[in-house]
Amino acid sequence: MKEIYLDNSATTRVFPEVASLMTKVMTEDYGNPSSMHHMGVEAEKHLRESSGIFAGLLGCSEKNIYYTSGGTESDNMAIIGAAQALKRRGNHIITTSIEHPAVLNTCKYLEENGFKVTYLKTDNTGRISLDELESALNQDTVLVSIMHTNNEIGSLQPVEDAGRLIKEKCPECYFHVDAVQGFGKASINPVKTKIDLLSASSHKIHGPKGCGLLYVGDGVRIVPINYGGGQQKGLRSGTENVPGIAGMALAAKMLYENLDTDVTKLYELKKYFIENVLAIGGVSVNGLLNQGNLSEQSDLAQAHEKDEAGVDVTGTAPHIISLSVKDVRAEVLLHALEDKGIYVSAGSACSTHKRTPSAPLTSIGLDKSLLESTIRISMSVFTTKEELDFTLDTLRQNIPLLRKFTRK
Repeated sequence: MKEIYLDNSATTRVFPEVASLMTKVMTEDYGNPSSMHHMGVEAEKHLRESSGIFAGLLGCSEKNIYYTSGGTESDNMAIIGAAQALKRRGNHIITTSIEHPAVLNTCKYLEENGFKVTYLKTDNTGRISLDELESALNQDTVLVSIMHTNNEIGSLQPVEDAGRLIKEKCPECYFHVDAVQGFGKASINPVKTKIDLLSASSHKIHGPKGCGLLYVGDGVRIVPINYGGGQQKGLRSGTENVPGIAGMALAAKMLYENLDTDVTKLYELKKYFIENVLAIGGVSVNGLLNQGNLSEQSDLAQAHEKDEAGVDVTGTAPHIISLSVKDVRAEVLLHALEDKGIYVSAGSACSTHKRTPSAPLTSIGLDKSLLESTIRISMSVFTTKEELDFTLDTLRQNIPLLRKFTRK
């Protein structure tokens, strides 16, 4: 049975070239980068080369790059570190209601320790209001944390406009962006976008698990959240994961070398899939900017009459599709697809085992009957049209059958 992996927002397949490089580092250049002998120097060289790659991609200096165990640690370092560093100036933090748990739960921790947190709402497409952001900013605001790309519905936040607004109204306030889902899918320049802190993760970009980075802008002061041997200028102690860092850097380099071509391909596949899946009936797509939640074939026909280009996927992430299937539970549909070798997600992999409703789906005002009937399809550079055709055929065959067994 053919394997069709469409859960790339959860994790991605490592590029073969990345695996080969990591094997070399682990078996040949395995010295501790803090050691002063030849083996240590060779390991340190990998760190310098990796930092050079990321500095080039982000338009910053190598000294702005710090390595972590992944996106969660990067988010924690940025948010807790900034809040603690600036607590004498103020105790107010702003974030959004649809952030990843790595951000939301960190903000809740700070709330329990005396900070005030404002959670910005979103519209029905999953985007925040800049007017609400402006109203929330005040003299006590020390940090704003807004994700670049939502991991469940693929909505893109107005990060550039938000950065400009924050710096105009609160110049001393730090701006953190969780770019775990956006890095590798879009060009991001923290300096030009007024971003002070930016988080990214290796295993979302065809690199290894257990590795991430945190961009820290010039003059930005954050307090360490772990202590030890003082590596990485004392901000993140612990022996660096040299194989992981080298692999992450190579994966990023490979993605950005073909970024425009790959993103164009992903948008074409996304548009193709959505237009065909909507024709099934009783299926809606969450997060689209212009068509809203088209759910019937007649609606799709009307969209074609208004615009021969059909469904508009611009302004959304190129790789994420959020589908709500009326009268079919997500878990049931997920396993029906798995039986055919198709792997998707019933939401974020980081919250799959929790019973609480999805924050993004709740924030966009999705009908309660659809909250447990929504799956996430997320593609990668490996995804093909043939794989999507097989997935569409499987959905066409299974959705009517599964509805027959739905408890009324």
